[in-house]
Amino acid sequence: MKVKAFKTPIVKRNDDLKDIIKIAVKTVPEKSILVITSKIISFCQGRIKEKTSDDREEKHKIAAKEADFYLRSSYSQYNMMLTIKNSTLAVNAGIDESNADGSYILWPKDIQKTTNQIWAFLREYYQLEKVGVIVTDSKTIPLRWGVVGTALSHCGFKPLHDYRGQKDLFGREMKMSQINLVEAVAVSAVLEMGEAAERTPLCLVENINKIKFQDRTPTKKELKELRISPEDDVYSPLLTAVTWLKGKK
Repeated sequence: MKVKAFKTPIVKRNDDLKDIIKIAVKTVPEKSILVITSKIISFCQGRIKEKTSDDREEKHKIAAKEADFYLRSSYSQYNMMLTIKNSTLAVNAGIDESNADGSYILWPKDIQKTTNQIWAFLREYYQLEKVGVIVTDSKTIPLRWGVVGTALSHCGFKPLHDYRGQKDLFGREMKMSQINLVEAVAVSAVLEMGEAAERTPLCLVENINKIKFQDRTPTKKELKELRISPEDDVYSPLLTAVTWLKGKK
């Protein structure tokens, strides 16, 4: 697998995302995936809240509105809110202060619709038949220090590689195993793009095993199959042991 990050100018509020891609990425090969950090999409959409106080209560109030479900910050020894947004377990609904110049950066609005639009733009502008898009952020992993990349949305390829029904080395039939290709590619791309002042929010990933490209946007059924409800998740004893509050949208 080949992973290459691209440097861009500093992205500002209401910049044109398509122009940023055109300037930074001169060519996009067939059967590649363009990975985009969600933060520059948020800047282009103007999804920015000015920070008026260093009191975390301000951030928590915004997070409670942004989240689908949340726990009060008093649950956390670090005074952070655990939230669920877009079927993603996240801290503070993904609100970020890094590289934000004193503001709060929120996750993009209509993220799947935006991802589909970027995919259509790539196909037209670069004259491609098979191409994918992934929008990413960073997340923590329970019981591990450090962050890794995670996918918030995708378009242009099948997200799961299904091993169910196949046999292992000793003839045992696989019952549950599927590879989440979207997450796997996101981890590699975010590692290359970085977390601080690298200024490389775009990444091309090529030569990916098991990818099956599609000439359409994902269906509602396909998107639903990628997600698990807290009740059905293998970690449901933890996820359902607390009372989640509904976001105040």
